[in-house]
Amino acid sequence: GEEGRPATERLRRRHRPPEIIVLTTFDTDEHVVRALRAGASGFLLKDTPPEQISQAVRAVAAGNPMLSPGVTRRLMQRVASGAETYEQARGRLAVLTPRERDVVLAIAHGRSNAEIAGELLMSVTTVKAHVSHILTKLDLDNRTQIALLAHDGRLL
Repeated sequence: GEEGRPATERLRRRHRPPEIIVLTTFDTDEHVVRALRAGASGFLLKDTPPEQISQAVRAVAAGNPMLSPGVTRRLMQRVASGAETYEQARGRLAVLTPRERDVVLAIAHGRSNAEIAGELLMSVTTVKAHVSHILTKLDLDNRTQIALLAHDGRLL
């Protein structure tokens, strides 16, 4: 589940990181994308037959990413409909002020509130207020979603 992502991130930060295959019951697009962004090399559903799991382990060990066919198909559809996603993301981001856009860009680059304050010459309190307004305006729950929207809108 969701608890697998921090483990994946921690393992991938090791000196000689292992390849990781996420075995899960959740196959929502967002879950797959998060796992891949965290550094997973494979993504399989728990009902995958054992011989396909061992095939995936061999493929990933050889340096080839492995996604279950259903996941691959959906990701391909997501990429194929990317132009619409891009337009939608740009439309949503258009409601932001130029200063809020600067904060969104900094968040998308993984900056902390303190780093953003230093870069944009504002107080941490002001940064927090901007983040709060951004979440409300864009109807989002957290910084990761802000970063994903910035990525979808190609702000990076």
